[in-house]
Amino acid sequence: MRAEPPPWAPGPAQAAALLEEAADLLVLHRDFAAAVERCEAGCDSLGPGPCPGPGPGRGPGHESFAEVKCSLCVVGIQALAEMNRWREVLSWVLQYYHVPEHLPPKVLELCILLYSKVREPQVMLEVGGSWLGCQANQGLPEFGSLLELYLAQVLLPLGRFGAAEELVRGCAALDSERRLQLLGTIGESRGHWARREDETRPGAEEQQDPATETLLGVLSQKLLTMLTLLRRALRSMSNHFYLLPYKKMLLATFLLYLVVVRLDPASPTSLPFIYKLVQLFRQAWAAVLSPIHRPPIRD
Repeated sequence: MRAEPPPWAPGPAQAAALLEEAADLLVLHRDFAAAVERCEAGCDSLGPGPCPGPGPGRGPGHESFAEVKCSLCVVGIQALAEMNRWREVLSWVLQYYHVPEHLPPKVLELCILLYSKVREPQVMLEVGGSWLGCQANQGLPEFGSLLELYLAQVLLPLGRFGAAEELVRGCAALDSERRLQLLGTIGESRGHWARREDETRPGAEEQQDPATETLLGVLSQKLLTMLTLLRRALRSMSNHFYLLPYKKMLLATFLLYLVVVRLDPASPTSLPFIYKLVQLFRQAWAAVLSPIHRPPIRD
């Protein structure tokens, strides 16, 4: 018979027990789905809770609450990544912290590293900018390292050099020396980006040249085929004209001239003669339209 679940103590104690169980499932048993379930149960037992960061009235109870919730999210992120469900990580975390500004530094760092590893840094572009722009987070000791991580893993790989310079210049937590170093890093990255674009342009043109040559080759082949067919048609027509009965044609033309010009069609005496001329003209016309292989009509 299945044992009843132990009556967990409310709040952080229950969440801590679930955290320990989730860590064992992740590391020892490699049961990632069960580890995610324990993390979700632990976060649900904690509720929304206070937002992280320094502030008045934050005692040891708040620190314990925030640490347990952060640890549950870290284990859950690792379990989701092991199941190749990394696309769900950010939305999964935000359902417990609701807004990016309330994310713990460790969770934000892990998300930046994860999406940078899978080459999707744009996912963290808005989230990281919102977190770094929050005044409450700029007093945290991890703020400087997270700013540099955000620059190196999100802004610079995406080519957002203007936004990176604006962020560094507007950050009051950086001293002048460190600000100059970061601006120099941004300038170097901008130069590498420009050189890489210059190197890829000739390659693209070289890739277009074979395609253009192939197209021209196809067009030249079609043109050559058309010219060959035209030459054969002209040769066939010339051979056909050589086989025409020229004498019959001349005779038919002369008789037609006599009928139209010299004879009176209204005269009764000219009707039999006109009938014979029409028959001769039809025979001549049939000879003109005969096939090429048909021998010429001899006199």
